[in-house]
Amino acid sequence: MPFRIRPGRTAALLLSAVFVAGGLSGCSFLSPFKTCEGTEARMKELESLPLLSSPPPGASAPRSFDGVSSECADDSGDAWLSAGRLYTYPGTRQEVLDHYRKAAEADGWRFEPEPVRGQETWGSCFTKGEDGQAKVLALSFPPARFLTEFYGPETAAEFATGAGFEITAGSEADGAKTSCSP
Repeated sequence: MPFRIRPGRTAALLLSAVFVAGGLSGCSFLSPFKTCEGTEARMKELESLPLLSSPPPGASAPRSFDGVSSECADDSGDAWLSAGRLYTYPGTRQEVLDHYRKAAEADGWRFEPEPVRGQETWGSCFTKGEDGQAKVLALSFPPARFLTEFYGPETAAEFATGAGFEITAGSEADGAKTSCSP
């Protein structure tokens, strides 16, 4: 007796095979691939967020970093936009945290508990907006060894007195809701 597939099941079988093949190859057919193309307006929105250029009094950009740095990364299959600034501050981390928590909450951002990476607490995180307009704002205090490895010894030396911190705004390219969780 020959093997027969009922007509109603043919499409379901074919669709199942496509999903399995996609999963095995690392490709996903459930989420459209997103690139950085066409994200200029959203990037400008992130770069112009007032909190990025509102550090606590006495904070300054390191000599080698003036202005907002921004990028769009689409190597993971979903484009992620980010814009940030790096600052040195002669005071304490707590003063920086207090300043940004007050300013962010006044601007409608919602505070989320500090993300912890390993044994180090790096900073604080805030979220704002609903699906389509969602953004994340992260305040981080990278350890000296990270600053040295990533930015070089000259820039890291500027952080030797007080608190060095980075404030970064991020968003999915389409503004999909996101959280502070790593």
